[in-house]
Amino acid sequence: MAFLSDTLARVKPSATIAVTNKARELAAQGRDVIGLGAGEPDFDTPEHIREAGKRAIDAGKTRYTAVDGIPELKAAICAKFLKENGLTYVPQQVSVATGGKQILYNAFMATLNPGDEVVIPAPYWVSYPDMVLLAGGTPVTVTASLATDFKITPEALEAAITPRTKWFIFNSPSNPSGAAYSRAELKALTDVLLRHPQVWVMTDDMYEHLVFDDFEFVTPAQVEPALYDRTLTCNGVSKAYAMTGWRIGYAAGPLALIKAMANVQSQSTSNPCAISQWAALEALSGPQDFLPGFRAAFQRRRDLVVGMLNAAPGLTCPKPEGAFYVYPDISGCIGKTSPQGTRITDDEAFATALLEEEGVAVVFGAAFGLSPNFRVSYATSDEVLREACTRIQRFCAALV
Repeated sequence: MAFLSDTLARVKPSATIAVTNKARELAAQGRDVIGLGAGEPDFDTPEHIREAGKRAIDAGKTRYTAVDGIPELKAAICAKFLKENGLTYVPQQVSVATGGKQILYNAFMATLNPGDEVVIPAPYWVSYPDMVLLAGGTPVTVTASLATDFKITPEALEAAITPRTKWFIFNSPSNPSGAAYSRAELKALTDVLLRHPQVWVMTDDMYEHLVFDDFEFVTPAQVEPALYDRTLTCNGVSKAYAMTGWRIGYAAGPLALIKAMANVQSQSTSNPCAISQWAALEALSGPQDFLPGFRAAFQRRRDLVVGMLNAAPGLTCPKPEGAFYVYPDISGCIGKTSPQGTRITDDEAFATALLEEEGVAVVFGAAFGLSPNFRVSYATSDEVLREACTRIQRFCAALV
């Protein structure tokens, strides 16, 4: 439409949300659909966190708060960063927003000018490039591969940086691949960044607590303290605490950047939900004893899904270190035809045919910047995952 902005024409709707909505539509029509598109834990928010939200309502804590978070929550975030990541911040260096997505968006809006570049490893979370575009910047993709377990190399990062690079966005464990960088792997990347003082680092640590097999999570400013003054360390309560609908994300970084992000937020959403902030305070400062159970369930599901997908003809599925996603390669399926006559020309055709013919909704790899792959979210029950993977095996076996 003529009155829509040119900026809007540069971005696409979220593919993960689109797949989830399509699965819901088909289910509403009576189709037997298994949705593996949403990155959302199937666990309920732990009871003590829910109770904190209820207490906030009963105590009348339902009014506007400070634009970027209540003091109590900011203090708890500082305590979390110190205890878990060895990073020292004061509350004035903390920003709280309506979900992790708003944190990233605020930072881009506050810092990017036309011509500024943001280096983004691929496969990437679908929203990163479009948020950069909305803010007027230019996304620069650094492509990883199956051969490197979906992790970029220091050489590839070095090659992508130019005098126009303003940000490097880093997500570990990764959405969509689940790949996580060891301390040594991350140190090799931070060594590159030290040579380019104009480049700031934006971390997305949302899956910090969802790591498996004794993997040790580390974040860039923790590995390389010299990057502290140009790192925005981002996190939230959505994934580890099963609080997706509560919509609370947070970050800590240099004071001038945090103030700029608050200015952006003050003229957009203003403060995050007051009730959700008090619940998030309990999440960060209350009992953490449920987390090992969450991790154990996700690790068991990961092993189930990886085993079954690797048994499907034409698929190769690495075993990731964290998050709750796998990102199988479908190279062995390209060029074949489905039972209902769909030519598998790419991963989008694969995902479309899989949904239409077997009722399994996945997100095609092109949405994440790396093909031919698809993403499976295994944040659902073992029974559902077993049935979904059985259908995927059947679909792949029937391709000719």
